[in-house]
Amino acid sequence: MLNYLWAFMILGGILCGALTGNAEAVSNATLESAGDAVTLCITMAGIVALWTGLMEIAKEAGLVERMTRGIAPFLTFLFPRIPKGHPALGHISTNVIANVLGLGWACTPAGLKAMESLADLERERGNPTHVASPEMCSFLILNVSSLQLVPINMIAYRSQYGSANPAGIILPALLATLISTAVAIVFCKIMDRRVAGI
Repeated sequence: MLNYLWAFMILGGILCGALTGNAEAVSNATLESAGDAVTLCITMAGIVALWTGLMEIAKEAGLVERMTRGIAPFLTFLFPRIPKGHPALGHISTNVIANVLGLGWACTPAGLKAMESLADLERERGNPTHVASPEMCSFLILNVSSLQLVPINMIAYRSQYGSANPAGIILPALLATLISTAVAIVFCKIMDRRVAGI
């Protein structure tokens, strides 16, 4: 469906440009945007490499493990039915830490592993794995709301496109993600109680 939407928007733009006599402007903008996209990809690849590498260094130094212990009570509150010591908790905590630090790319592998571990947990419980468990839903909602102290991606984009103050997004992003995460937690706990039949 999304492919059809993109195709419709592209064809609509070309058609609109042709009908309004701006076909040359459309073709120039297309070529210019293609060049900008390559430049942005190269810039973002460097930022991805830097922050993913820093995340690996933090893991090797034991910083992630200490942070995981620090957020363990929070994870136990959010995911009370995941047994202590289950690999899913480790992957979830790595994902949450990467999200909080604004390392969106570094959190993706941990998020995928967390979902795999949660699916394994459902298999161990004898439940069907083609249905998302309450823990999977809660993790997905928490991941999407993603509290961020420093939105690295957004700062990089703003810097790439010539913002006078790329880091000016930090406070608004912190407030927005704090509110979205708080709403996500409340929603997850309400749904968790409903599933548990309380």
